[in-house]
Amino acid sequence: ARNSEGRVIMYADKITESMQMAIDETKRRRALQIAYNEEHGITPTTVIKSRDKIMGQTKVADSKKNAKVYAEPMPGESQLAADPVVQYLSKEKLEKLIAQTQKQMEKAAKELNFMEAARLRDEWQSQKSRLEELKRGPGKS
Repeated sequence: ARNSEGRVIMYADKITESMQMAIDETKRRRALQIAYNEEHGITPTTVIKSRDKIMGQTKVADSKKNAKVYAEPMPGESQLAADPVVQYLSKEKLEKLIAQTQKQMEKAAKELNFMEAARLRDEWQSQKSRLEELKRGPGKS
């Protein structure tokens, strides 16, 4: 048993039909389990696991394997320095890159990879800034 002394506390003004069905099904399964245990000489005991073992079996622990290091850029540091090719893209190609980066950012956020989403957000903002520079024309700030 996960916890041999485990209990469920349900709060409600009245027992609904679905609650009663769940209670009845639990009682039925428990009766079958007790009969099986008695027939085979099994005494239920609480499962005891270390915290590390439990954490190792969770999705949260799995996400740490894929964690990436992310460092905030220093104030004034150009994001474009990380990808100098962006400086030489045409408006059309830069617009496509911006859309692609936005999709990647949204995908990372949906997958709860917030560090990657933040990195992509910064990249996306830099790309948008570069596009605005291109639209203003050379030498205009």
